[in-house]
Amino acid sequence: MTITLHARAALLDMDGTLVDSTAVVERLWLDWARPHGLDPETVLRTVHGRQGHQSMALLLPKRDHAVNLVENQEMLLRESADVDGVVEIPGAAAFLRALAPFPHAIVTSADVRLMTARMGASGLDVPALAVTAESVSRSKPDPEGFLLGAAKLGVDPADCVVFEDSAAGIRAGLDAGMTVIGVGPHAPSFDPSHHVDDLTAVRITAAGDGFDVTIG
Repeated sequence: MTITLHARAALLDMDGTLVDSTAVVERLWLDWARPHGLDPETVLRTVHGRQGHQSMALLLPKRDHAVNLVENQEMLLRESADVDGVVEIPGAAAFLRALAPFPHAIVTSADVRLMTARMGASGLDVPALAVTAESVSRSKPDPEGFLLGAAKLGVDPADCVVFEDSAAGIRAGLDAGMTVIGVGPHAPSFDPSHHVDDLTAVRITAAGDGFDVTIG
């Protein structure tokens, strides 16, 4: 079934939405988790879509958060240096080109260094506006990042469409009052507004005071 939505701005997650970094994310986080004796499945369910220090707080709730902040910076450095196997999600480059004339931004839990490394490894241009870990005080699933992106673009949240893959990101977009298109095979289980397997199923066309998003 084909669905067409009207929007005035698009807010885009990076990992799992524009960039496939699953292998390196899971490898580095399982390396971090092993000395703590954490269950691998629990770790992998927790880390996607969140800032690292928040994932650490959920996985090690009794640990001093100051330690999490230090280890999160170490993790970001390792992730930025390891882009082996990082590639674009199918259709991402064409999708970004189609969005170029319209208001859009990346909203990612990565910091600027990691975002730049992964987008570069995937051959993707970074949009002019990016809301990164440095921009917010609260990580997804809090809606702060998406609301900040909408405010910086000067667009009402209700007129924004979010592209996300993770449970935390989809929850954040919905709580921001936005339409959320889930991307990838796992997204439907997190109850987005709509779903696509990848970005080859998305078409962007100019329409009225914004653009139409056609999926399917």
